Amino acid sequence: MIDRVATILDLAARSRHGVTLTEFARELDAPLSSVQGLVNGLVATGYLDERERRYMLGPAPFLLTRLAGRPAVTGVTHQDLVELHEETGMTAVLAIVVGGDLYYVDYASSDPRYAYLAEGFVRRSLIRTSTGWILLAGMEKRDLWAQIDALSPAETERVNRFLNSLARIQREGLVAAPGASTEADGVSVAVIEDGKTVAAVGVMGGHAEVAERKDELIEVLTRRRREWEGRAGAGLTSSEKPDP
Repeated sequence: MIDRVATILDLAARSRHGVTLTEFARELDAPLSSVQGLVNGLVATGYLDERERRYMLGPAPFLLTRLAGRPAVTGVTHQDLVELHEETGMTAVLAIVVGGDLYYVDYASSDPRYAYLAEGFVRRSLIRTSTGWILLAGMEKRDLWAQIDALSPAETERVNRFLNSLARIQREGLVAAPGASTEADGVSVAVIEDGKTVAAVGVMGGHAEVAERKDELIEVLTRRRREWEGRAGAGLTSSEKPDP
């Protein structure tokens, strides 16, 4: 039983487009009915996500990583977010994508809403956040188009604005006040490891404040990103920052 669960999770983690029940059963050399029961249990507990009868890794493994005290992203630490929050006075978040959803996996904020979103591991829409636009832009084209195709027709206007900005976002690794959400706005940058966008860091606030401070926030995040990248290139941790 444990071997089968491990194989299912391994297959889901390695697949870019999800695995079908038939593919699981073939790899396990097991009856489809018995595999269905295992997969249903893994979906119910968050270890797998199901999209149109295809299964991919769910958020639970990332949550276990956080509970164990190991960050899902190594290039940006909690202390980095604290410093970003202190410099700007605004909420700072670290976001990743799992399946077709965005999750805040760390934050620094005095706003309890972001504590709820990050600590509760609550799904967020990729197309409705500035960090989500960064993560979408960092995907391979086939994955990006699959994400876009899966969106509701109600998101057409946001999708069009995102696609109009896509080339610039990919070039700069930055999104500034896209107005993607009705609740808040933000400025976000890509976190790149081994040449791939693995996360996004965003500074969030009200629409008016973000619009007024947009240039300042771009400068802060761009400068901070250079620091993170320089530290990673030197093999340093956040507690081993070079002297100024």
